[in-house]
Amino acid sequence: MPYTTLLTTLENNVLIVTINRPDKLNALNKDVFTDLNNVADEINNNPDIKSAIITGAGSKAFVAGADITEFAGLNKEQAMALAKRGQDIFFKIENSNKPIIAAVNGFALGGGCELAMACHFRICSDNAKFGQPEVNLGLIPGYGATQRLTQLVGKGRSMELQMTAQLVDANEALRIGLTNHITTPENLLNKAKEILTVIQTKAPIAIGKIIECINIAVVNNSGKSGYDKEVEAFGECFVTEDMKEGTAAFLEKRKAEFKGR
Repeated sequence: MPYTTLLTTLENNVLIVTINRPDKLNALNKDVFTDLNNVADEINNNPDIKSAIITGAGSKAFVAGADITEFAGLNKEQAMALAKRGQDIFFKIENSNKPIIAAVNGFALGGGCELAMACHFRICSDNAKFGQPEVNLGLIPGYGATQRLTQLVGKGRSMELQMTAQLVDANEALRIGLTNHITTPENLLNKAKEILTVIQTKAPIAIGKIIECINIAVVNNSGKSGYDKEVEAFGECFVTEDMKEGTAAFLEKRKAEFKGR
């Protein structure tokens, strides 16, 4: 599928999605959101795609925020619609049943940090910086940071980071749980591919169910529906061909060959 603001490459069933506005530090505008919405559909619907990586073009930024020039003249209702559209697209990424990793190179600020947090997990280069600087504009995050950052790093730290607009470097991001791994800029995509190569050897249906159950766990504070969903998903996996293959391979001391059925 052709995209206006994205470059895509399919390698070994991994779709590498590069936001390609390096002259604007890959800032999110309407066209980028349209392309992200469409590429999320492509990831979900194309059987040749088993997982994906989202990254940014150039060495300076993953995504340095929203394109502020598009904010001019918006009224309250239009601003709410803008935030809702961004949230809906990021929900589509978060709820994909195929793993999507954010490979954060350089700045991930505002909407860029929110995009990274919508991915299933994050790895970053050692020059990465994360932040939610919206209060500097008299705004709050609109694409999910008040919720996802809190889920990832805890209430108190999330409050401080969003109220102060403080930026977090790669080492601090690792310490507080905002990223899973740090590597060099040159090795960033290879590290993401390495992780996905391992994940792609596992049962695809089970991977999708893990995503679904964990997403419920972080959204539902009571936890009850998350446990119920886990029971249901366990049962659904139990009757798949992949489960039969996986258990047979274990007993026969051989490598399982999963088909996603």
